[in-house]
Amino acid sequence: MDFLFEIGLEEVPARMIAAAQAELQRRIVALLERERLTAGAADTGSYSTPRRLAVLVGNVAERQQDLSEEVLGPAVRVAFPKGRDAEPGPAAVAFAKKSGVDVAALKIVETSKGEYIAATSTRPGKPASEVIAAELPKELAGIYWAKNMYWRPGKPERFVRPVRWLLALLGDAVVPVEFGGYTAGRVTYGHRVLFGPAPIHVVSPASYIGQLSASFVMADVELRRHTIRKALDQVCRTIPDTRWREDHALVDKMTHLTEWPSVIAGDFERKYLELPEEVLVTVMRDHQNYFAVEAKDGKLAPHFLAVLNTVAEEEGEAVIRHGNERVLRARFNDARFFWEFDQRIVLEDRVPLLENVTFQKDLGSYAAKSERVAAVAARLGELASGRGVEVDLYALATAARLAKTDLTTELVKEFTELQGEVGGLYARAQGFPAAVCNAIYDQYRPVSMEDRIPRTIEGQLLAIADKADTIGGMFGLGLEPTGSKDPFALRRAANGIVKILAEADLPLRLADIVAACGSSDAGRSKLWSFFKERLEFYLRDARQQAYDVVKAVLAAGWEDFRDTIRRAEAVSSMRGSEDFAAVAAAFKRIENILAQAAGKGIEPAAEINPALLGEGPERELADQARAVIRELAAFDYATNPAAYAAALELIATLRPQVDAFFETVMVMDPDAEVRANRLALLRQTVLQLSFIADFSEIVAAG
Repeated sequence: MDFLFEIGLEEVPARMIAAAQAELQRRIVALLERERLTAGAADTGSYSTPRRLAVLVGNVAERQQDLSEEVLGPAVRVAFPKGRDAEPGPAAVAFAKKSGVDVAALKIVETSKGEYIAATSTRPGKPASEVIAAELPKELAGIYWAKNMYWRPGKPERFVRPVRWLLALLGDAVVPVEFGGYTAGRVTYGHRVLFGPAPIHVVSPASYIGQLSASFVMADVELRRHTIRKALDQVCRTIPDTRWREDHALVDKMTHLTEWPSVIAGDFERKYLELPEEVLVTVMRDHQNYFAVEAKDGKLAPHFLAVLNTVAEEEGEAVIRHGNERVLRARFNDARFFWEFDQRIVLEDRVPLLENVTFQKDLGSYAAKSERVAAVAARLGELASGRGVEVDLYALATAARLAKTDLTTELVKEFTELQGEVGGLYARAQGFPAAVCNAIYDQYRPVSMEDRIPRTIEGQLLAIADKADTIGGMFGLGLEPTGSKDPFALRRAANGIVKILAEADLPLRLADIVAACGSSDAGRSKLWSFFKERLEFYLRDARQQAYDVVKAVLAAGWEDFRDTIRRAEAVSSMRGSEDFAAVAAAFKRIENILAQAAGKGIEPAAEINPALLGEGPERELADQARAVIRELAAFDYATNPAAYAAALELIATLRPQVDAFFETVMVMDPDAEVRANRLALLRQTVLQLSFIADFSEIVAAG
């Protein structure tokens, strides 16, 4: 039968809904599986709106399956004190009674500690309704929320928002789940405005979606998302030669802010288009949740689209449109005033004002930070320039000096999301070279793994310098991230550095960045570990590399991020090859042999003695490995993107020699010299062929 659970709440913040929806589904499915209530493959679905989280699980058993388990009792000598063929003693009788079986049903089992008596105990299953009612409240209490609240005085439960109702049905029967002062029934509620406060009595889990839809609630998240996108397209078609500007994040946000979405269009005066697009779009998107509209040439058009959580008739729609236009006009007027007001003080004259803006109490003002960043940027710029990259050092120095000045502007104070971008826009308006403007504009990028890196060399160097100064300063104060806590967003800053080094054409290595952070020797050690962790995150999250591939390539070195990525991609491309898998398995075997020998105090010879190599597979492996190593040395790994893949293919050609060696050669030969020589052959083969990855870390497929 089907099990349906819904928890009704005051409106939940949109950013928290998706994760909570997935977690509730995961917890309920795990509960049913753990309690032996899922009969076969469970068909599950989850739903959410701002006012509810719901899970529907099919194929749920009406009661638990009986559980038979073997229970270990006392030792045989205790259970049968007069001998195993004599009458059972008191311990055996008591154990049989406790296990619910007859004494005659006891059996003797052999364990690592000797012989013990055992009984097969059968625990009868409980009704599903009883189990769910007892266990589900614990799962609800365990859901993670970024922020929780108490809402009932003197009561212990905490949740993201006050609970307003619970619905729990197993088939057509109510399951009396209790949480937050409510006991579940079969009642839910529809849209606040379009349907009103009347309760909806859900007949069965199968009717849930249909009954909600009839009460103006679209519970399916993907259906709401599709409905919003389709409505945006339809309304935009009423404005000739335009399209709405794609914004996945805003679509997601509006999906989680609505229950019955619709879209209307609005207009604003063309005079506001004199402001930079970044300012207008930020006002529309971040402050009003409006979608920007652009002409076919990609330039902003004087229109916007608003997603409503209601459906209005023509007259009501006109009132809503007028209200939205009036609010947006006021916001645009504020932005225009700030833009014009800020121009009265040029960026150069704002540098001294940074003395009054605190960066961090122990690290001083933004004026001090700007000086540190300028020094770091200059060092990195000189390094890059000395390694063959063309860097405009004057533009870099100017950008570093002016980068934080927009923090003193009224526009950034009002629209903090625009810091950096406003500085770049003001620099452009004040006639600075493009290299300076672009570097200031991009200084905070990338802000996520999905964001682009700065467009220019100067912007990339400035962004690295800024992030490195923050990381180094905070680590120096002992404020590095711990667990899930990262109040200064240092992981994000390090992610940005890793992404820039991985995707830009900068000839910088991690040692350059750690040195730029300016920490003590102990601090540098922490920074190396921190950046290694962030590189691992980048490889797995942004590059979608498998865990064992990441571990394997990092074990072979990772100071050059771009080189590490190329090696990881090459290993991934070869991972499915049968020959490569066999060689990787052989390397794992070699590592084990060397470790076991070391554990016994047996060391490989310092050098391979050719005279001690046996004819046949042993000498063939030595000769072929030497030939492969010689050929690998001629590859141009720095400039040829295909070099590592070709190298792995070449290494995989060793499979016949490796297989033959292990089939016919006994490594741990009784002769100490032969044994040490064979260990040296294996060690040298592994060391000289593991410059791409530690192949022993690769997990065999399947």
